[in-house]
Amino acid sequence: MPKKLVMAAVAVVAAVGAVAAYAGGGTNMGMGAAHALSIHGFRGYYDGHFVTYLSTDISNKAEAKAMHINYSAQIGTVKRLPEIYLVEGRAAVGQLAVFGSEPGEPSYSPLWDETLLTWKAGAMPVVIKSDTQVNALEKKGVLTERPGNVVLNCPIIKIGG
Repeated sequence: MPKKLVMAAVAVVAAVGAVAAYAGGGTNMGMGAAHALSIHGFRGYYDGHFVTYLSTDISNKAEAKAMHINYSAQIGTVKRLPEIYLVEGRAAVGQLAVFGSEPGEPSYSPLWDETLLTWKAGAMPVVIKSDTQVNALEKKGVLTERPGNVVLNCPIIKIGG
């Protein structure tokens, strides 16, 4: 390839990259300058290990107010979401939210259908760490689940630890 053609191609690629970087703010696709902030995250479980997640929005106005997060009626219209399991009433010490998926899996979404779990009378609560465990406990007849009729925006931001 002639040297002039190579130099012209390099110049075009550099110019396109410079324009894209200027217009888009670099690699953040035009979202503006990144800055650090301090936010509170929560720990939960997925398949026996910890995940860290944020809770930013919910489709129930009263719960949004109680949780000090955003109310969004619109997210409540989204269907076929993975489940987030929350134990209602008696629970084992150390019980956290249980997720039905995590980032990297085909079924992952930051939006979740809330499913409420309740231990039956006389059952000894144990720490639930996976949706598979939820299903096994239901099959044994010691745990029940019911839809919470709420959609939560709880993106998982860290897997493990």
